[in-house]
Amino acid sequence: MSEGRSIRSMGIAGTTLAVTAWGGSSVVAKIIDMGALALLTYRFLLFGIVMAAYLAVRKIPLTRDAFRYSFWGGLTLGIDAALFFTAIKFTTVANATIVNALQVVLVSIISARLYGERMTRRDMAYATVAVGGVVVVAFGSSGSPSWSLGGDLAAIGALIAWSAYFAVTRHAQTKVPTQQYTVCVALYVGALNAPLAVLFGQDLSWPTADSWRWLVIMAFGSGILGHVAMNWSLKTVPLWLASTLTLFIPIVASALAWVAFGESLTPLQMGAMGVVVVALGMVVQNQRGSRPGGVSAADAGPATAGGGD
Repeated sequence: MSEGRSIRSMGIAGTTLAVTAWGGSSVVAKIIDMGALALLTYRFLLFGIVMAAYLAVRKIPLTRDAFRYSFWGGLTLGIDAALFFTAIKFTTVANATIVNALQVVLVSIISARLYGERMTRRDMAYATVAVGGVVVVAFGSSGSPSWSLGGDLAAIGALIAWSAYFAVTRHAQTKVPTQQYTVCVALYVGALNAPLAVLFGQDLSWPTADSWRWLVIMAFGSGILGHVAMNWSLKTVPLWLASTLTLFIPIVASALAWVAFGESLTPLQMGAMGVVVVALGMVVQNQRGSRPGGVSAADAGPATAGGGD
């Protein structure tokens, strides 16, 4: 039991690292003067090609099975990324990240139905408070000059694809190791977005030196600190828990957007952000007494199943 809790703690740490990196990448995306699809093409292909070369040096090949089992992860993440970073370009950073973070509702259902990972009443209450907090921040941003309905609709599409990514990633990593899976997914995402960029008339010409600097930060910051950490964590923590912790993304993104772009944050929004942080902290604290399957010993009933891995 102690070993299971130790692995769970590492998974929570990995998830926290990932969502923090992703919150920062949302702001970096707005700095780079490139179309969203072109940005994704360069970002993911840069990460995928460099990491594939790194694995080759370590004599870890990207096998046919690795590409086969990574396909659905690449497709869902590619759709999510295209829609999400399009939303970033047309609406506020806060709105785009907040809408996408509401995946906790969808993923909690998937987590319960596929893996028997059911949230306790306390966790549901804390998650509800956290969701309420991000909604307050979102409504506070809806009247700002950079808000658009189209951007928010793109974010909703990204929400659906992002939720699917969590489920297919858990399954795929029972067949292929995390490193190979993450690299194959990155190559799929880059390959998917390249023709989309051409189709929608986005400039795929060689980026400027300044853009390359930010692309490297995005590729390896959100790639290694984000995707590798999250993919590994999805094998060790309940899907609903990883999804709930993504509610931290808008807190990081909103705070950095306030600093970098002067996007307004009212006292009410700042208070709501504090509430989200406290609520997520309580969810994590509640997991200290959890069984490895995803529910606390006090709240586990005879019909509650363990995790899928």
